[in-house]
Amino acid sequence: MNWRLSFIWAIAILSLGLQACSSIEVFKENSEIPLRKNYKSFVIVNQEVNMRGFSTQFLDAKVQDRIQEVLESEGLVYDRVKPELVIRYTSNEDPRQREVNTFNNPYPFWGYRVWDPWMYNPYMYDNRPRTDNYELVQVIIDFIDSGEDKFLMTLTGVTEVSSAKTKEKKVIKATDKILERFLQESQYNQN
Repeated sequence: MNWRLSFIWAIAILSLGLQACSSIEVFKENSEIPLRKNYKSFVIVNQEVNMRGFSTQFLDAKVQDRIQEVLESEGLVYDRVKPELVIRYTSNEDPRQREVNTFNNPYPFWGYRVWDPWMYNPYMYDNRPRTDNYELVQVIIDFIDSGEDKFLMTLTGVTEVSSAKTKEKKVIKATDKILERFLQESQYNQN
């Protein structure tokens, strides 16, 4: 009997841990032409025309810097005059709510006191659902071939953000995953 209870608790704790880690999904869309060549230079349109892709200027600057840093580390050169690759990004920041059912037991059956059937009071248990606020954030990056003026691909990274503290980290992580996917596909097409 004890090993079954321990097993159930282990499964419950593991599932809560997995739910706490919000994943980032990357979706590919809008491909007009395939990747055919190895690009050597790029430009970020948002930076050149002073167009914000995020609601806050700080987060927008972080994404611009991250895109430029990753692509330059891969050997591409930032060229605003005659780039081979044009990059444009935007975001959807959608506030949402979800209802969470909680069970708050002030007297658990372990630890603080021994269970006593005469002390049971059903009004002590708070079984009301609560509402959690979160934000569904989509980071959308367009990769455009400047010679043909057509989309190579649009990659969208989707994640949930529960607080303003974690928003910056998750947006940067989504940007990294998008750039990693683009670089993988461009290397795959070169082979």
